[in-house]
Amino acid sequence: MTSEEEKYYENYFDLFNTEGWKQLVNEIKDIHQSYIVENFNTIEELYKAKGEREILGRVLNFENGIEAAYASIKEGQADTGE
Repeated sequence: MTSEEEKYYENYFDLFNTEGWKQLVNEIKDIHQSYIVENFNTIEELYKAKGEREILGRVLNFENGIEAAYASIKEGQADTGE
């Protein structure tokens, strides 16, 4: 891993450890879980909510994705002896 790549991941790990990130994730979880299918009157509203939930889900899973990518790179380096 280059020093630039290492810095890239370190920046995210620093972000994930902040209270602000934790607060944002908790609020997004609340919003994500607040969608109630019975509240939608049209198929358009339902599709809009579906899209919004997908976007919110991506944000909620972002930290896990970054951590998994970092672990994969580190594992690959260990396998090659780097």
